[in-house]
Order: sequence, then C-alpha cells, then structure tokens
Amino acid sequence: MPVILGIDDLRALPRATQVARTSLEGILLLEENRDHEIDELWLDHDLGGDDSIMPVVALLEEAAFDGRPFNIGMIFVHSANPSGAEVIVRVLKRWNYRVRRATV
Repeated sequence: MPVILGIDDLRALPRATQVARTSLEGILLLEENRDHEIDELWLDHDLGGDDSIMPVVALLEEAAFDGRPFNIGMIFVHSANPSGAEVIVRVLKRWNYRVRRATV
C-alpha cells in the first residue's frame, strides 16, 4: 500500500493515507514516517491563521543538509498562494527533492 501524506488545513486529499492540518502536525507526521519510504507528499502553503508550511519545509531542508533527506518519491505543492508555492518548489529542488506544482 503506498504511503501518501498530505499537509493541508482544508482540502480533503482523498488519495492521502494520512493528513495533517497544521505545520506542527505535519512535522510529527513526517517524523513518524522518518524511516519509511513516502511515495507522495502533498503540501499546501497557507495552513490557516499565521500558520504556514514553512516549518515543514525547514525540517526537510535540515534533513537534507544533515545528509539524511527524507525518502520521498514526489512532493506535490498544491497551494493557491502562487508566490508561496514557488518558494517551496525552489527551496526543495535546491536540496534535490523531486517536487512540482500540482492542482487538487
């Protein structure tokens, strides 16, 4: 069974096997799956109020910097915030994660 994780405050993400609604929940979700292959990771930039996906992106960056990047087949950024989505894509590509913009 594929592991498909989603971090989004509103969308249903019906293909996801697990969904986090805040950046903190997203960090915990990734840490729980640290030693497993993650087939897909779906990211939304704006997570309600002052929360955003950036703490999750920082975790992914730090893991790659430390030489232990998360094993993720593809990261999909599905944000309605175009500038935020571009930041996510640019940062994660710099760390050699496979990432692209997507629509849900």
